Amino acid sequence: MTKIKTSYRTCNLCEAMCGLEIKHQDKKIIIIKGDEKDPFSQGHICPKAIALQDLYEDPDRLLSPMERKEDGWHEISWKSALDKTAKAISSIRKKHGNNALGIYLGNPNVHNLGGSLNIKHLLGALKTHNRFSATSVDQLPHHIVAHHLFGHQLRIPVPDINRCDYMLIIGANPVASNGSIMTVANVRQKIKDIKKREGKVVVVDPRRSETAELASEHHFIKPGSDILMLLAMLNEVFTRQPQSNNHAYGLLDKGDIALIQNAIQKYDAAYAENITGISQATIKQMVTDLMETPRAVIYGRMGVSVQEFGLLSQYLIMVLNILTGHLDTEGGLMFPKAAADIISKTGPGYFAKRKSRVRKLPDFNGEFPAATMADEITTKGEGQIKAMLTVAGNPVLSTPNGGQLDSALSSLEFMVSIDYYLNETTRHANIILPPVSPIERDHYDLSFHGLAVHNTANFSPALFKKPKGQKHDWQIYLELVKRVKKSAPIADKLMRYVTKLIGPNFMLDALLKSGPYENLSLKTLKANPHGVDLGPLESALPGVLNNKDSKINLNPSFYLNDLVRMDRVFESQADMQPQQALLIGRRHVRSNNSWMHNSQRLVKGKSRCTLLIHPEHAQALSIKSGQMVEVSSRVNKVQIEAQLSDEVMNGVVSIPHGFGHNRKGIKLKIAQQNAGVSVNDLTDDLFLDELSGNAAVNGVIVSLVPQADSGTDSKAHEAKKSEPA
Repeated sequence: MTKIKTSYRTCNLCEAMCGLEIKHQDKKIIIIKGDEKDPFSQGHICPKAIALQDLYEDPDRLLSPMERKEDGWHEISWKSALDKTAKAISSIRKKHGNNALGIYLGNPNVHNLGGSLNIKHLLGALKTHNRFSATSVDQLPHHIVAHHLFGHQLRIPVPDINRCDYMLIIGANPVASNGSIMTVANVRQKIKDIKKREGKVVVVDPRRSETAELASEHHFIKPGSDILMLLAMLNEVFTRQPQSNNHAYGLLDKGDIALIQNAIQKYDAAYAENITGISQATIKQMVTDLMETPRAVIYGRMGVSVQEFGLLSQYLIMVLNILTGHLDTEGGLMFPKAAADIISKTGPGYFAKRKSRVRKLPDFNGEFPAATMADEITTKGEGQIKAMLTVAGNPVLSTPNGGQLDSALSSLEFMVSIDYYLNETTRHANIILPPVSPIERDHYDLSFHGLAVHNTANFSPALFKKPKGQKHDWQIYLELVKRVKKSAPIADKLMRYVTKLIGPNFMLDALLKSGPYENLSLKTLKANPHGVDLGPLESALPGVLNNKDSKINLNPSFYLNDLVRMDRVFESQADMQPQQALLIGRRHVRSNNSWMHNSQRLVKGKSRCTLLIHPEHAQALSIKSGQMVEVSSRVNKVQIEAQLSDEVMNGVVSIPHGFGHNRKGIKLKIAQQNAGVSVNDLTDDLFLDELSGNAAVNGVIVSLVPQADSGTDSKAHEAKKSEPA
C-alpha cells in the first residue's frame, strides 16, 4: 500500500471554481476539503465538491462502450463501438444529407478542458446545420447582448462583487447557484461583506430565495414582468439624466440613446406597478440607489433570461448599468482578464444567419434553439433529423416539453451518446461511448476564468491516471473524426496527430503564453498548485471592444422592435383563474444537473422535488401540506407533493429542475429512488422568447388539482425515498 498523497484541484461541477484539497491513496479518495491557499476560493467549497468522490466511485457510471440490442445493453470493444458509430453516421448522411444528423451539447462540456479544445474537430467533420445545446435554455440572451454591444459573444462583463456597495439582483439566486455568468466562490460571505461595509443588497424575485433571505431587501415580482420594471427604471434614469461623466458613456452613439429614450416614455413606474407588483416608490428608490452609489451594479440571471422577454430584459439591464455609470467601473460591471484568452482565438459569433427548418427560429453561432429539436426530428421533409449525437447532455429532462422530445428520440434511425450514464436521454441511444470521470482528466477553466470576479489562473493535473481500456472524450472525438472524415487540410491532420500523441495541454500552454500576462505558462501553473493570483478586475474599455468602430453598439432598432410584441402580450393577458398559477423553477446548492441526483450525499434528507405553493393559494384550492397535486400545462401533467410556504408569492408555484428519474430503462439507482418529477414535462416548447429563440421556462401557466386521499400515500412515498441506498 502506498502512502497517502495530497493533491490540489479546481472543482468543475459548477461555475464557482472552488479550490480543493484531496487526500488519496491507491486510487482511493480519502477526503475532499477546501483549499485554504487557493487565491480565488480561499478554502470555501459547497456540498457538490465532496460529491466528486461519489461520481468517481458510482457503480452506475459506465466504464466501457455499450450497445443496445433487442435483448438489452451489451458491452462492446472501443473499436467495434467507434466503427459502428462512424458507419451508421456515414450511411445516414449519404442517404439523407449532412443535416440528417442532429447534435446536442450539454452543460458539462464547458467544464471540460480537453473536450472544449477538441470538439471543433468533430463538429467540423460532421458538417451539420442541425446543432443544439443547453445554451438556448439558459444564457443565450447574455451572449447575444455581448455580441451586439461589445462585438464578441464571450465578452460578458460581470459584477465586481468584491468592491460593490449596492447590488440589485434580479431573478438570480447566487447563494444556491454559486454565481452563474458570474464566477464567484462563497457568495454568502460576499453578500455579508457588502452589508458589513454598510452597503445594500436588493433581490427582486417571485421567490424569497436563499439569496433573498440574506439580502437587505426582497421584493416579489410577477414572473415574466421584469421587462416592465426595467423599462420603468430606465425611464426614471432619463427623467433624472443619465450619468454621462464616465468613459463608457462616451463610447455610445448619442442618437441611439435618444432613440431608446423616445421609445420607452410611456413605460413609467405607475404603468409597471399595475402588472409587476413592484411599487412606484420601490422602483424609484432602486434608481436613486443606483445613481447615488458610486460602486453599484445590476445583476440579472436565469429568472431574467428564461422568460418571454429574456433578451430584451438582459439588454435593458446592460443599458441601465451603462447609463447609471456602472460599466467598467470599480464595484460595477467589469470585464475579467483571463490568462488563457479564448476570446481572441474564437469568432465573435453571429445571429440569425440561418432559420430552423420547421419553425423558422434564428440560430446563434451555428446553433438552433433547443426548443425546436423535437420538431426537427418528427417533421418529415428534406433536412429532417434521422440520427442524433448527444454529448454530456440530458435534454429529455432539461429542455422544454421533455416528453415530446423523449418520444421523438425513440423514432430515430440511429443515436449515439458520449456520456458515462444510462439516463433518460441516452437510453434511446444505439451506442453509448463513455469518457473518463472528471478527476481522471486534467482541468483548466477556459470559460469561467473569463467570467470570474477576480483574476486568477489554476491548472489541475488529473488526480488519477486514465485507466487502461478507457478513453478521454477528446480521444473519442478524434477517433470518430478519423473514421468519418477521410480527407482534411494538412494543418488539421497535423493538429489532430500532435493532440493524439501528447494530449491537448500544449494548446492551453500556447494560450497562456500568448495571453495578457507576461511569464505565464503551463509550467508556471504546475509549479503553483494552489493557483496564481492575477489581481482584481480593472478598467478595460475601449481596449476589450471587438466592434470595428471600437464603440459600444447599442443596436436599439433590433431590441426596441420587440416592444410591439411586449405591448400585445401584456394587453391581452387575461386574469388568472383560481386554479391556475405561474410556474417557476428553483435551484438548490446540492443540485444543478440531473446526473447529480445519483449521489446519495447530494440527495439525502427530505425530498426537494416538491410543489412550492403559497398557503393562501393552497387554502383557496383546499390543498394541504404533503398532499399530492396534479399540475397540468398545455403539454403534459404530473403529480407532485405540495409544500406550503410564503417564500413564493401568491399565484406562483415552483418545481426544481433536473428531476423526473421515473422513466424505464435508465441505470441510476439512487436517482430512481429519489425520482421526483420533471418540471420540463410541463414547460412548453412553443413558449419562447421570440426575439432570441431562448426557452421561456419561467412563467408557464399551469392548473392545479388536489388529489383526494393522497396524504398517507405521500408520507409513505417520502419515507421510501429517505431510505439509505
